Amino acid sequence: MDIQIGRGKVARRAYGIDEIALVPGNRTLDPTLADTSWRIGNIERQIPIIASAMDGVVDVGMAVRLSQLGALGVLNLEGIQTRYANPEPILDKIASVGKDEFVPLMQELYAEPIKPELIAQRIQEIKAQGGIAAVSATPAGASKFGETVAKAGADLFFIQATVVSTAHLSPESVVTLDLAKFCQEMPIPVILGNCVTYEVTLDLMKAGAAAVLVGIGPGAACTSRGVLGVGIPQATAIADCAAARDDYYRETGKYIPVIADGGLITGGDICKCIACGADGVMIGSPFARAAEAPGRGFHWGMATPSPVLPRGTRISVGTTGSLEQILVGPAGLDDGTHNLLGALKTSMGTLGAKNLKEMQQVEVVIAPSLLTEGKVYQKAQQLGMGK
Repeated sequence: MDIQIGRGKVARRAYGIDEIALVPGNRTLDPTLADTSWRIGNIERQIPIIASAMDGVVDVGMAVRLSQLGALGVLNLEGIQTRYANPEPILDKIASVGKDEFVPLMQELYAEPIKPELIAQRIQEIKAQGGIAAVSATPAGASKFGETVAKAGADLFFIQATVVSTAHLSPESVVTLDLAKFCQEMPIPVILGNCVTYEVTLDLMKAGAAAVLVGIGPGAACTSRGVLGVGIPQATAIADCAAARDDYYRETGKYIPVIADGGLITGGDICKCIACGADGVMIGSPFARAAEAPGRGFHWGMATPSPVLPRGTRISVGTTGSLEQILVGPAGLDDGTHNLLGALKTSMGTLGAKNLKEMQQVEVVIAPSLLTEGKVYQKAQQLGMGK
């Protein structure tokens, strides 16, 4: 329902993940019977969780380990790993500076040119250890390095920007990446994002996207919403984009997964995204807390190093356990940030959903008090959901 903001301007109410709750139906099932498998491109995974292509989250080792555990990690091809042959001292420096020195340092460090030979080397390092080589670049980076990525044998290519569309206008001196042509010519599946609307999702699918990323600005380290004022809360964005997926499937017979990207911290957040229509999720800060993560207990936004308009910051997330604990358990914490797969399976069991498609059909209600109702002691003592 439209709401009048003032004369001449109306707005549609949008909902965030924290404002909704999932409603149990008439059936329950044992969590061990819940099937969480899904397919992205030509790759099937048992866990519908992808680690974000962020320098504090994924390096070669994390990509390999996530693959081994049944998930997926995406390497940022425009970050530290492809600018420096030995990224370790650079990551140490990023973790050591104070908050006032952070952005200038990032702008300095990321001014180092990207090296195509390091792109090929990182992809080959992941493949050599049996990992799935999923990589990410901006549209400009894809235009420059797409051929290098293909020759190196990557498995999946994510093209990501704050907002991506098939109708991008550029100055005459700049050649715009033709997304449809790129998807057609690349020998591997291309995932496109980010977007938050039905129309753009449909356009990206028609352009040949193997999957579409949904989310603008909800990430823990992202400041785009404050800097640009742009975005739609995730629950509404996912539902709108999932509707485009379903319509596209009815028209073409091609099923293109929708991936909720950003703003997800707990297992409950992941469950609610899938209930809103997502096929999988992309998360950053929960994995940045892993002992194996390259960020040394820190997590920073992809657009932080921008030389003209930084749209990210560095947050301290600490180290709370191993990657295995965070992803598949056993949990060492009681706040929903460990054993994300276990949370999804248990939620599916409680809701009676045998697979992700059934999970997408569960009833959702508007519940702004879901996370605060009855939690006075937890909040006062900073325990569990009150941390």
